[in-house]
Amino acid sequence: MAIVIAIASLVVSHILTKDLYEEEHKKVEIWAEAMRTLNMDDENSGMNLVLKVIEENTTIPVIVLDAHGDVQVYRNIEVIGRDYNDSIQKIAVMGKSMKKAGRSIRISISDTSKNDFIDVCYDDSLMLKRLATYPYVQLGVVLIFVIVAIFALLTSKRAEQNKVWVGLSKETAHQLGTPISSLMAWTEVLKESYPNDDLIPEMDKDVKRLQLIADRFSKIGSVPEPVPSSLNEVMDHVIDYMDRRTSKQVKMVKVFPPEDIIVKINASLFEWVIENLCKNAVDAMEGRGTITLFMNDEGERIAIEISDTGKGIRKKDIANVFRPGFTTKKRGWGLGLSLAKRIVEEYHRGKIWVKSSEVGKGTTFRIELHK
Repeated sequence: MAIVIAIASLVVSHILTKDLYEEEHKKVEIWAEAMRTLNMDDENSGMNLVLKVIEENTTIPVIVLDAHGDVQVYRNIEVIGRDYNDSIQKIAVMGKSMKKAGRSIRISISDTSKNDFIDVCYDDSLMLKRLATYPYVQLGVVLIFVIVAIFALLTSKRAEQNKVWVGLSKETAHQLGTPISSLMAWTEVLKESYPNDDLIPEMDKDVKRLQLIADRFSKIGSVPEPVPSSLNEVMDHVIDYMDRRTSKQVKMVKVFPPEDIIVKINASLFEWVIENLCKNAVDAMEGRGTITLFMNDEGERIAIEISDTGKGIRKKDIANVFRPGFTTKKRGWGLGLSLAKRIVEEYHRGKIWVKSSEVGKGTTFRIELHK
């Protein structure tokens, strides 16, 4: 791009220089004609010089107005429209605006009457306008180049960060695989040895939970195939999981439509999003309060809202909640909401944002999915 900008600048500069050269050449020709006329001292030569001066003006817009403001002669003015009278009126208006701007020369055409005159109104030539605007155009092109370069650098940096996170996620899933497989095998052994033990089924649930977590990590970085799934079931799974692992002082309230909502999602990853939002809500409420999970079919999209009665988010922090590494908690990496945003927006082509938040009253996150 830098090479293209440099070549384009050289080409435009060459064109402008060539036009200036032609203008200078014409002026020298007129000067030479004036010298020839001065040496010959011929009336016809003088008239030829006058005509040559008039004819050689091919760039400067000129409008000659009489004392009444009517157009006498015009040159290098683009006439727009087919109606001659209408075009002349437009040219007269242009001439008056030139005159008002101080771009006119008054010529008296009578020695006896002061009111017998013409005004030669003029504007900047096309060459002068090009020269005046060229630096700004060049500056604009350079600014666009700088913006594109910065965007490319940021994109490259973001891509590099994504590779790191993806690699870390897949390696985590890989490392978890072996011990999880062993735990599953030991659980089966324990079931056979102690078939009536009530704790073993709970252990089995936790092992399966670990397997689900490893599966989620393995899908980060790849594009999971969304399949038609019941959002009601996904939300119910999250509510059951959170109920078992949170204080009895945390109340989970669900507001779902009576009919089942089916949408194309990756169920395990989307559950992760809702879990992250619910866990953040529990932390914000410090183990006491109400989490409301709202879901509604709004025609072209599905709306999901998770509200809590926690401490809320400060206005200055709302813009940063999805930024990797940002957290207001003493413990945590600040990656939960960043991953949630990626799962919703990149994998499911949806939207997630903080719908409302008030310090001391609570926060509402909203997710929208296209049907």
